[in-house]
Amino acid sequence: MLIAIGVILFVLGLLLSIALHELGHLTFAKLFNVRTTQYMIGFGRTLFSRRRGETEYGLKAIPLGGYIRMVGMVPPARVGARFRGPTTTAVSPFGLFRQIAEDSRTNDRAAVIDGVDDGRQFYQLHPFKRIVIMFAGPFMNLAIAVVLFGILLVGIGVPTAVPTVAAASECIISAETAQTRTDCEPGDPAAPAKVAGLQPGDRFVSLDGVPVQDWDQLRAVIAASAGKTVSVVYERDGQQLTSQIPVIQTVRNVYDDQGKVTGQETVGVIGVSPQMPYISQSPVAALQTTGAFIGRAATAVVQIPSRIPALWDAIFSGQERDLNTPVGIVGAGRISGEILDLDTTAKDKLALFLQLLAGFNMSLFLINLLPLLPLDGGHILGAVIEWIRRGFARIARRPDPGPFDVAKLMPVAYVVALLFVGLTALTFVADVVNPVKLFG
Repeated sequence: MLIAIGVILFVLGLLLSIALHELGHLTFAKLFNVRTTQYMIGFGRTLFSRRRGETEYGLKAIPLGGYIRMVGMVPPARVGARFRGPTTTAVSPFGLFRQIAEDSRTNDRAAVIDGVDDGRQFYQLHPFKRIVIMFAGPFMNLAIAVVLFGILLVGIGVPTAVPTVAAASECIISAETAQTRTDCEPGDPAAPAKVAGLQPGDRFVSLDGVPVQDWDQLRAVIAASAGKTVSVVYERDGQQLTSQIPVIQTVRNVYDDQGKVTGQETVGVIGVSPQMPYISQSPVAALQTTGAFIGRAATAVVQIPSRIPALWDAIFSGQERDLNTPVGIVGAGRISGEILDLDTTAKDKLALFLQLLAGFNMSLFLINLLPLLPLDGGHILGAVIEWIRRGFARIARRPDPGPFDVAKLMPVAYVVALLFVGLTALTFVADVVNPVKLFG
């Protein structure tokens, strides 16, 4: 039941993100007086719609995106323009490309009403205004992600290990043994901290006379003290107690930034785990963390093509799925459900859910800015090219070259759309047959 509720919450969060994305486009389209005929969330059959003024607002059956329909996205063919190359689709691919371009132009221009739309068509705007309209959608996703990260980092805080005992283990189990079992068995060495009487809530004060500042310092000193006995001062109920604790040598896993095991090391341990309270970050630290996350997300987007073979293997090889492979809406919804089903605190669940939703919005921001049609970045690229051409023409005192004909890029748009459909289908299958497992 909790998993189903988690999936529903993620879908609602996704729909809200899409709605705000399209609202960004719509707001500036209306501000610049472009006639906008539709504002739709989802694709497929219309479930609900209502017309307000010249715009129809609605919700469709498949919540995998959204769109606004602006009049005159494609400029009319230039008077007297002649096409180079073959003139029929039967001769060569060039004819097919031309046919696709002209079909897209015809379909787009069919919505233009003479007189009503004079000066109100998208292509008639200054390139800067077109860039603003197309950038406003992805910017909304960026703003959502930044706000969510602000709530997460400043409002809720970040789990931070402090030098206070959360639990004392009964025994020490090496990383090699832990691959097959997690329970103590006869023959396992007793945990020194438990033998010494340390309890949850005890706060470390010093180690061999050196004041303990944080958990990382404590952990590093213990790790380097294998085979030695260390003098530990800790505080309990306002009183300081001292104990001589032997440090046991064991093997521990080494993890990378993604939580993946990269190797093993021999270290000293006493068998305690730290408390992990949420500590609020400063706004400056939150912005730095958000900026670092944007950089990692951008790298992940660029690496999507190289991750496809691993995604394919996850479907057909039966091997455990790599955590770095792309995750679709189904996979993200499943992770959301698992978050709600975790045996942890409500604050932990809220923090994980906000991080998931923020990450998804960051991905929407970055993917939509790729300079490829039909993505927003493709329209931005067309406007930038037109702006540059106009500038060169002005400098060279040549006639205005006119609007950039995005219809000529429609064959590329079809290819990009097919690739995205293929990637969506691949991630869907992988998310069903071999989902990413973040929580074991």
